[in-house]
Amino acid sequence: MGMAGFTVALMMIGVIISPCYYGKEFSDHQEIKVQSLLKRLNKNALMSIKSEDGDIIDCVPIHNQPAFDHPLLRNHTIQMRPSFVPESTSTYTKKKIKATQAWHKNGRCPKNTVPIRRIKKEDIFRSKSIESFGKKTNPSIPEDNTYDPSRGHEYAVMNSMQGTYFGTKCTVNMWKPEVQVPDEFSLAQTWLVSGVGSTRNTIEAGLQVFPRIYGDNNLRLFVYWTADGYQSTGCYNNACPGFVQRSNRLTVGGAFTTVSQYDGDQYELSILIWKDGENWWLQIGEELVGYWPGQLFNSLGNGATIVQWGGEIINRETDGKHTSTDMGSGHFADEGFKKASYFRNLMTIDGTNTLTEPQGVYPSTGHDNCYNIKAGDVGTSWGVNFFYGGPGQNERCP
Repeated sequence: MGMAGFTVALMMIGVIISPCYYGKEFSDHQEIKVQSLLKRLNKNALMSIKSEDGDIIDCVPIHNQPAFDHPLLRNHTIQMRPSFVPESTSTYTKKKIKATQAWHKNGRCPKNTVPIRRIKKEDIFRSKSIESFGKKTNPSIPEDNTYDPSRGHEYAVMNSMQGTYFGTKCTVNMWKPEVQVPDEFSLAQTWLVSGVGSTRNTIEAGLQVFPRIYGDNNLRLFVYWTADGYQSTGCYNNACPGFVQRSNRLTVGGAFTTVSQYDGDQYELSILIWKDGENWWLQIGEELVGYWPGQLFNSLGNGATIVQWGGEIINRETDGKHTSTDMGSGHFADEGFKKASYFRNLMTIDGTNTLTEPQGVYPSTGHDNCYNIKAGDVGTSWGVNFFYGGPGQNERCP
């Protein structure tokens, strides 16, 4: 094998041989740790697809995906399909949404494989440390009157806290927000939460722009989970074992190329999460993406006590000023349809596995002059809905 072939072979298992990235150099010991992590995360693929956005998507045999490196999942039997999909009491027939990602233009993964976004050495170098790769920094959830925006996280969310929940469904408007610096993000997501403090469990899914994780400013599908209040468990996507991927069409961490335009075409995506037996399933559009195994959690085994929908950003206060990172479209909620971002048809799943409109939904924000939220009209085909977002730094948000 020549040097070119040897280099290609190394790249196929995620080994990239450059010694530094962004000026950050690792010691020999750290280099060994990085290569070991890459080897664990990047499984042998049946085939690989190079996406136009620079991603490499590895088509990994479904039984060999990273999830099963988790000690609690070593003998896990894959649930190929849920035993049921929750039904709605609504008489409104929603348009079916078929989600597509950027890598689809160059190929599809074959049956019995799952698409996994390949992790590169530079992805790890962008993290605060090797150990923190794929994890949140200064993590929190948007809790009314308890979270502190000065910690760096700001929210504009709707909350439902009246009972026990076994899932949620919503439709989210797709935008590509501008992010000021690589260590900030902007996202639109739903949270399912139970427990408090170090016993807090969360299941999270949505859309985000996060240069530190992905190395670009593309809008991407993401999932997250924790079983101990973000202390040591959980991560984004496949950055640690946990989330079991089932789909061969959509990948967590994959980019979308079609996004909404200000006062122009609008695009949206439906998100459905529900508890089926022990496992929590994720459906995006009409595609069953995968599930969070029940073995990962403790308090969520009895259902969630909080459901939330909305936007979140990180504010690093570069140069001592509030960030100019967009939330949603980068425009305030008051501007409305085609200008502000929205969530519509918010629903929760009750103990009878039925989708119903949540009652007593209320908003939470940090700095309304930076990002705000506004409930939408009631009694329409949009059901429970709201607009949210903002530009961050402006004359009223210095």
